[in-house]
Amino acid sequence: MSGVADWESAPSLIDGAMTAELTAADCGVAYWLGAVPQGTLRGHVYGHGPEAVTPAFMREPGPLNEALTQELAFRSIAEDKATRALGHLVALAPDTASMEFYATQLIDEARHAMVFRTHMEELTRTPPDVSADREKILVPLEEFGLRALRDRRDFIGGVIILTVLVEGVLAPAAELSERKWRPLDPAAADVERGAGIDEIRHLVVGSSIAREHLLARPDERPRLLELIEDGHRLWATLPTQDMVYRRELLFQEGLRAHAGLVGDYEIWPGRRLADTTPEERLETALEWSGRMQRTRLDYMGLSSGGTT
Repeated sequence: MSGVADWESAPSLIDGAMTAELTAADCGVAYWLGAVPQGTLRGHVYGHGPEAVTPAFMREPGPLNEALTQELAFRSIAEDKATRALGHLVALAPDTASMEFYATQLIDEARHAMVFRTHMEELTRTPPDVSADREKILVPLEEFGLRALRDRRDFIGGVIILTVLVEGVLAPAAELSERKWRPLDPAAADVERGAGIDEIRHLVVGSSIAREHLLARPDERPRLLELIEDGHRLWATLPTQDMVYRRELLFQEGLRAHAGLVGDYEIWPGRRLADTTPEERLETALEWSGRMQRTRLDYMGLSSGGTT
């Protein structure tokens, strides 16, 4: 169990979220104190250690700097909003195990916001303006979640929204970021790596809480399926892919300029990063997202096959 939080041995975010099994009882405050500050964060409090150096060219104005700082700014705001929403889950938790788990996730998300913001500030003195993306993407998601958590005080609905509709959709993009920035900005890749290790735990335990709820309350399944359908309809209206594609176009421009540095580095087995296109990277992240969601929904009992 501790290996899931170990910097060296933890699986990738996608692999871990699809294969690991942890419960809220496994991941309380005592576990977090031993596994996270003493494991994941040892030497990486700000997301990366001193050996992960950002090259000078990444700090210079240009498409790579613009792509990365936009991503970090957006991610920092998203994690800030997640931290605030998690306060409702902590307050609504029906038992000590889930209360402790979500208290630790609240701290994790606050740290993620801090490390994304800190690395962005290391790259630029002028933070990029991502207010349009915030208003068009993050605010509608926040309002959707708060209607369940704040207005209806729906604990398990909030768990589903966070696990399936927010982190479950955004996690594959984070996995892609870690891989594509690795040869260009090792510090940024490590920031993503550390956040991804935490997200494995968040996704797996959230899925376990939902599964246990449905095993005890199978009558809740139609309501939760409707909530997921409502969330998917909302996602379909959000310009998330347009935002990611804009950043991928910037990344592609910078990638061409630094192809010699990237060399034969493979973003996934058998595929050189230098040979990929913005469309291919985006399509791959979407495929990862769909595959991971199907696996998690099957486990929770919210696929067409029901609870197993």
